[in-house]
Amino acid sequence: MAQRQPVGPSRPGPPRLPARRPAPILPSMPHPLNLMKLCVGCADPAELADWQRRFGDGPASHVTRMWPTRQAELLGGGSIYWVFRGVMLARQRILHLEERIGPDQIRRCALILDRDIVPVAAVPRRAFQGWRYLRGGDAPADLPRGRAAEAALPPKLMRELAEMGLR
Repeated sequence: MAQRQPVGPSRPGPPRLPARRPAPILPSMPHPLNLMKLCVGCADPAELADWQRRFGDGPASHVTRMWPTRQAELLGGGSIYWVFRGVMLARQRILHLEERIGPDQIRRCALILDRDIVPVAAVPRRAFQGWRYLRGGDAPADLPRGRAAEAALPPKLMRELAEMGLR
């Protein structure tokens, strides 16, 4: 009995795509890529600053399990935006990334941060795990120096204002 030949072109698997290289990011770009992260355990930016001071005078660091794949874009002027109790209130500039090996021998990423915690316009954010990328155009504006000491609105009121487009 004759064997049937397959109809159409034979495809051993999906086509291979060339390796992606991130585009070079220049420090002068107007909207760098950022990260956003829940600040668990601190109620506000002042408490975060106090907590970071306990670890010495050098740059602050935050160790995370995942290494950002878009490292070059983050290091082109990006910041980590901190979310406190459902509201994004502050940012710290990311200076560089360091590899840290934990006691369990697992490779982790230390975000080395500028000590300066910059207050930003309050934006409500729902809870999420880990960190998320935040495009520069979507990041809240820094507060003017005179408004940095203002108390944030209650999170419920801020969410309602944001839903109305009035944040």
